[in-house]
Amino acid sequence: MTVLVTGATGNIGRKVVDRLLELGVRDIRALTTDPAKANLPDGVEVVTGFLGRPETMSVALADVDRVYLAPYPPTIGITCEMIAAARVSYVVALSGGAHWQQHADVIAAAAVPAIQLGPGEFCENFAMWATQIAATGTVREPYPDVVEAPIAMDDIARVAAALLAAPDDAHLGRMYELTGPEALTRAQIAEQIGIGIGRPVRFETCSREEALATLAPVMGEQASWYVDLLAAGVQTPQQANDLVAELTGAPAISIAEWAKLNADRFG
Repeated sequence: MTVLVTGATGNIGRKVVDRLLELGVRDIRALTTDPAKANLPDGVEVVTGFLGRPETMSVALADVDRVYLAPYPPTIGITCEMIAAARVSYVVALSGGAHWQQHADVIAAAAVPAIQLGPGEFCENFAMWATQIAATGTVREPYPDVVEAPIAMDDIARVAAALLAAPDDAHLGRMYELTGPEALTRAQIAEQIGIGIGRPVRFETCSREEALATLAPVMGEQASWYVDLLAAGVQTPQQANDLVAELTGAPAISIAEWAKLNADRFG
């Protein structure tokens, strides 16, 4: 039966396609806004479309049994209705709590069974430190003691692919809060990136305004939202778990391992 991967141009959706192929799934359809950019492997059926344009979903959903649902809150209601009308068996949705709670609630209330994946901070987000690290070897932020357990996008894709490749009713209706293998402070994350790239990375505490000035060229108007989210995390430390290993059979990679794989990002 066909597995539809939405958002197949994106960082996680594109990786889900590769991980499904590794698991032996061959009947894959990919929904992408830009087939050339997605550069999908031979044998993957490509449908040009976008979750934000529901009229493109009818062709994509024809004869589909399972769906990887990328997050796109503006059309999540109609998307879930169309998936249910297509008699899809179940959905694996990238979702989560906090600022994604409304999105998650819509999926949970939909007529099609769903497994939701709620990762916290992506390892890839720390590429925003690359300019600072390359120039000074120092990361400057206002909240050194915020605790997180960052997870690599590829580990999220591995979980999604495993759940899509091997149907198991025990997972339906669950929200899996995926993490990396270790909970670390922001200062410790900087240190671990240094270990991964092979040179020391220091952490210095700065004001919120200084952090915004540093991040704005990288993140634009999202910089203020991100720094405020960090501030809220001071009182809510994240705990690490082993869900990636439990669901895939292989542990999540550490932030140091991710940094080593992506050392070129840091100059």
